[in-house]
Amino acid sequence: MNSRIPTLILAGLAMTLPSVANADHHATSHAISGKVMNVVLIGAKGEPLGTTSLEQTATGVLIAVSASGISEGEHALHVHEKGLCDAAGGFASAGGHFAPGGTAHGSHDAKGHHAGDMPNVFVGADGKLQAQALNDAVTLGETGDGALFDADGSALVIHGGADDYATQPSGAAGSRIACAVIASPKA
Repeated sequence: MNSRIPTLILAGLAMTLPSVANADHHATSHAISGKVMNVVLIGAKGEPLGTTSLEQTATGVLIAVSASGISEGEHALHVHEKGLCDAAGGFASAGGHFAPGGTAHGSHDAKGHHAGDMPNVFVGADGKLQAQALNDAVTLGETGDGALFDADGSALVIHGGADDYATQPSGAAGSRIACAVIASPKA
């Protein structure tokens, strides 16, 4: 597994948001076309905040987040180990960070980082988040190292605070404020 932390690209993201008015508020619905999967990102009250797009590339999974209604500031963005997003339970249902290799947390750890660790993202005063991260430690596969579509799926989680990239087991990133289920299209 590559020990580098994935590259973060913050730029104007040209992405059309589908209507989420009729979306499953447990974020279990998804659409996949070829190598691209779109999932609904929900907030702490179960409300839809936007979408997350995952695209398998030759060098990893490109994760694009487009959301609104998130507090201003720096926030941790992680892949968690279970494909469950129960808002009533503070998204604890998503489990810990996705770490199939049993590594420690954070890019500052000499032994490597969790496969689910990614750089922090930034939200402006308008509450809008538009970010992309290329995670070279995961795949949109069902088997093998970094497979996000394993038996219990995985979830993308946004935390209330920034990841310090060192504190075990989760970077002292605070509460989980948004979640999107990543599950196999066969599920």
